[in-house]
Amino acid sequence: MTSGDQLKSLGLKVTGPRRKILSLFEDTDRSHLSAEDVYKTLLSEHEDVGLATVYRVLTQFEQAGILTRHRFDNDKAVYELNKGNHHDHLLCIQCGRVEEFYDPEIERRQKKIAADRGFRIHDHSLYLYVECLREDCPHRRHDGDAGEEES
Repeated sequence: MTSGDQLKSLGLKVTGPRRKILSLFEDTDRSHLSAEDVYKTLLSEHEDVGLATVYRVLTQFEQAGILTRHRFDNDKAVYELNKGNHHDHLLCIQCGRVEEFYDPEIERRQKKIAADRGFRIHDHSLYLYVECLREDCPHRRHDGDAGEEES
């Protein structure tokens, strides 16, 4: 299904900004993008899309279920394509890299903990804030680096 077909199937009018932003999420190496990341990428590609439009489209995509929004830290929202598969996140506190993972044992334990206390999980998010232990980590910030997510 093309980006345009996907937008139409969700009742969204196919506009240039919507199509371009959806394509950006489908084609990027980075799985988690902020509105500012999207805006800067569009500017670098000489797209004439304002920051307010980017925020509006991201909100529409979240409401339509195309994107999932996360607030990993400092109240800055990042978005990822909603591929329909649950996963959790490791967030490096040194460089900001986000790595996704799925562990059936963790999922089983969470359900059991909730059930033991008389609950059923409706939804959940697990964010583990981590430090990379690899001396040669290619994502580690060096003096003056801003740190980029590579996931």
